[in-house]
Amino acid sequence: MQSHRVNEVIELLKPYWLKNKELSLMETLALLSKESGFDKPLEQLSDEVIIYHLKMDQTEAGEMIPGIAKDCEDDFQTALLKARGLL
Repeated sequence: MQSHRVNEVIELLKPYWLKNKELSLMETLALLSKESGFDKPLEQLSDEVIIYHLKMDQTEAGEMIPGIAKDCEDDFQTALLKARGLL
């Protein structure tokens, strides 16, 4: 399970880091922390904050938040039937 998370962070971090090529890894993480509004020490920055912020950074304005889109249904009746386990 952990290797999946490491791979996900690396995959998401690459385009973000390439936009900030002049920064070291620690400077990149500090910038990411600042942009995400994380106000605790850098060593307390969790994987979840990093992953979420990187996903949001790659999401266009007006696009649905990653993680919510997979559960979105256009049709209320279909959503209701899925919620009740009938579909």
